[in-house]
Amino acid sequence: MDVYKIRGGKQLQGTVRVSGAKNSAVALIPAAILADSPVTIAGLPEISDVETLQLLVEEIGGKVQVEDGKMTIDPTEIVSMPLPNGNVKKLRASSYMMGALLGKFKHAVIGLPGGCHLGPRPIDQHIKGFEALGAKVTNEHGAIYLRADELRGAKIYLDVVSVGATINIMLAAVMAKGKTVIENAAKEPEIIDVATLLSNMGANIKGAGTNVIRIEGVENLHGTKHTIIPDRIETGTYMIMAAAVGDGITIDNVIPLHVEAITAKLREMGVQIEVREEQIFIPKTEKLDAVDIKTLVYPGFPTDLQQPFCVLSTQAEGSSILTDTIYPARFKQIDELRRMNADGRVEGRSAIIAGPTELQAATVRASDLRAGAALLIAGLIARGETEIQGIEHIERGYSQIISKLQNLGADIQKVEGLTTASISE
Repeated sequence: MDVYKIRGGKQLQGTVRVSGAKNSAVALIPAAILADSPVTIAGLPEISDVETLQLLVEEIGGKVQVEDGKMTIDPTEIVSMPLPNGNVKKLRASSYMMGALLGKFKHAVIGLPGGCHLGPRPIDQHIKGFEALGAKVTNEHGAIYLRADELRGAKIYLDVVSVGATINIMLAAVMAKGKTVIENAAKEPEIIDVATLLSNMGANIKGAGTNVIRIEGVENLHGTKHTIIPDRIETGTYMIMAAAVGDGITIDNVIPLHVEAITAKLREMGVQIEVREEQIFIPKTEKLDAVDIKTLVYPGFPTDLQQPFCVLSTQAEGSSILTDTIYPARFKQIDELRRMNADGRVEGRSAIIAGPTELQAATVRASDLRAGAALLIAGLIARGETEIQGIEHIERGYSQIISKLQNLGADIQKVEGLTTASISE
């Protein structure tokens, strides 16, 4: 078992550069297989989810070359082979292979996607969209079978705002005959990023970033070059970390517009934030005031930052109420934080946290990606040595996290191959 060991209580200082957006990367790679010639994507993060998707593309005949932070995908020999299990189970975003393969070949077999356990995350809106485009969708032996004689544009209203469904329907619709209209579409920056790639490949997409996306189907898509946007969740994580343990941290390669919700809440807590063109600077924060947050779809406060924000709330004066309207079950970090002396409890869809509390080092386990980020920040705050288990979740979404933190002065290391016996000693 690999673990992270952190000796906390140190003030961090310096510059950290944000990597490419995980939630874009996991959709851009499947989108690239729709082309009839090579697609190059620059700035992809070095995370396990990207590696898993590379394996999936290679599994169906794609040729993938990675060099100097760029991934070139040659889809010319791809065939619609079944992907029932294996790597599909490792991440939620494997579902994007459904839309991409359906759009390219009019048929696909994909196992039910995996990823972090955040409570119910049904793919019914994805299926609704595929069926509206003319596909027959069945669940056979734990895999999703998608079949269509042809795909035709349709008007699709999403019952709930879903990033995954919006992107998946876009992937399936770009080469469907006629016009597709997606209403109540998600507005996240990652959707604009995917639409930009598809448009550069020859797709006809209008309205990405609004709640109505219009797509005119085209006969084929060609290769192109694309640079991924910075990761707004990684940006927000480092902003929270800077507020908690920073003594002057510059966060580089950011789009400030994408993190306005977290910027507003941090300022409400008393954090000074200097916003530059592609950087955010946060000086040392002397005192934090408790605030309430409620997660909402973009441009509201992101659910992916609720868990790290819980940790910051332990350092704030007063009682904070953090409500997650997206994933109400996303509070598994609270029990782990309590091991570290946090004063917090979960009531329904909300966590209630009182502070300020002196966090204590402990052995804790990451239950999912953003819970792992929360425990990293908690470990940096707490005096003594904190051990984080379940780090495979963290490495799904945070590129070069150890070296980035070490460059800021953190005392953190990855210990590989620790046995269960040595952990219990």
